[in-house]
Amino acid sequence: MDAPGDPEGDGSPGSVREIPRRLSREQIFVLISAASINFSSMMCYSILGPFFPTEAEKKGVSNTVTGMIFGCYALFDLLASLVFGKYLVHIGAKFMFVAGLLVSGGVTILFGVLDQVPEGPVFIAMCFLVRITDAVSFSAAITASSSILAKAFPNNVATVLGCLEIFSGLGLVLGPPLGGFLYQSFGYEVPFIFLGCIVLLMVPLNMCILPNYESDPGKHSFWKLITLPKVALISFVITSLSSCFGFLDPTLSLFVLEKFNLPAGYVGLVFLGLALSYAISSPLVGLLSDKVPRLRKWLLVFGSLITAGCYMLLGPAPVLHIKSQLWLLVLILVINGISVGMSSIPTFLEVLSCAYENGFEEGLSTMGLVSGLFGAVWSVGDFIGPTLGGFLYEKLGFEWAATLQGLWALTSGLVLGLFYLLEHSRRRRRSKLQNILSIEEERTALLPGEM
Repeated sequence: MDAPGDPEGDGSPGSVREIPRRLSREQIFVLISAASINFSSMMCYSILGPFFPTEAEKKGVSNTVTGMIFGCYALFDLLASLVFGKYLVHIGAKFMFVAGLLVSGGVTILFGVLDQVPEGPVFIAMCFLVRITDAVSFSAAITASSSILAKAFPNNVATVLGCLEIFSGLGLVLGPPLGGFLYQSFGYEVPFIFLGCIVLLMVPLNMCILPNYESDPGKHSFWKLITLPKVALISFVITSLSSCFGFLDPTLSLFVLEKFNLPAGYVGLVFLGLALSYAISSPLVGLLSDKVPRLRKWLLVFGSLITAGCYMLLGPAPVLHIKSQLWLLVLILVINGISVGMSSIPTFLEVLSCAYENGFEEGLSTMGLVSGLFGAVWSVGDFIGPTLGGFLYEKLGFEWAATLQGLWALTSGLVLGLFYLLEHSRRRRRSKLQNILSIEEERTALLPGEM
C-alpha cells in the first residue's frame, strides 16, 4: 500500500514498516473470520444460478422478473454498504460482522420454503423480501470484514484480499454444482436449509475469535471520496466488472440448457471454470499488487479490456460468425475469471491510496468508507447486470446480450487507461518543471558569490 503523498511508493500508509514473517494469533483469527464470510456469502449468492430460473418459470415468473429478483440483492447491498461503511465505527465492526451472519443464515433457510408459497404476485413478493434481507445482512458482514482486514494487515492488504478470494472462489465453485445436485436429488428446499445451517454455525465461531477494533469517527464523507476523479473512474470499472458477473446469473444457465441440453446438475459445473480460475489467480494478482504498486493501474486497465473480449466471445457475438461450442464457452469463462481478478483485486488499494493522498485520515473510519464504497459500486453493477441481462436475453438472445455487456467493460477500461496516461503525462511535466525551478534557484544562490 502506498504512503500518503507517495503514489508510486512501496510503503504503507503513514510509515514504512517491515512486514512480519509470522502471523500473530489475532491476524490468524481475522483471516479465519474473513474466510468464513467470503465462502458463505459467495455460496449463498451463487447457489440460485443452476435451478432458480427454472423454478421461477414454474411459478409463472418471466425472465425479466427473475433477473430483477437476482438484481435486487445488489440494489439493497448498494444502499446498505453506504450506510454501514459510514457508521461502521459507531456500530462496531465485530457486532456488525456477527449480526450480519446471524440474519443471513436465517433468511437463507427461509428462502428454502418459498416453493410452498402460491405462484404469481405472492411468490414474487416473498422472493424479493427474502433476497433483500439477505443482501442487507451480508452487506453488513462484508463491509466489516474488509475494514477489519485492512486494519489487521496494513502493509499487505492486496495480498491478503487476493488470498481470501480463494474462499470466495470456492463459494462460487461449490455453490452452483452443490445447489444443482441437491436440487436434483432432494428438491427445492434442501440446498437452502443446508447452506443456511452452515452460515449459522459460523456465528458462534466468529463471536469467539474475531478481535474487536475501535476507532474514532472520521470527518470525511462518501461524497468527497466518490467525487475524486480517480476514485470515480475506478468505481466505473468496478461497476462494469460486477455487471459482467451478475449478467451470467439469470442468463447463462438458461443458455446452456437451451443450447447444449445439459441436466441441471451439470449446468452448475459450467460455472466452475469462471470461479476456479478467479480463485487461483487472485492471490497472485494480490501479491503482485503489493510488491509492484506501479502495476496496479495497468492490471485494472488490461483486466477490463480482456473481460470485454471474453463477453464478445461468450455467445459468441453474431458478427464474428463463430459457432457456439461448449468447450469454447468454458475456456472463455476460465479466461474471464483471470481477467476479473486482474481488475478487481487492486481496486481497494488504489482507492485507499487515493483517499490518503487527498487528506483522508488513516484508520478504521477511512477503511470503512472505502470498503462501503467498494461494496456499493460493486452492487450497482450487480443490480444492472442481472436486471438488464434478463431483459436483453428475453428480447435479443444470449449472444447479443453478452456482446453489449462486453462493450461496457471495453468502455470503462479505455476511459481509465486514458486517465492514467494523462496522469502520467502531468506528473512528468510537473517533475520537469520542478527540476527547472531547482536549477534556477541554485543559479540564483550562486550569483552573489560569483560577483
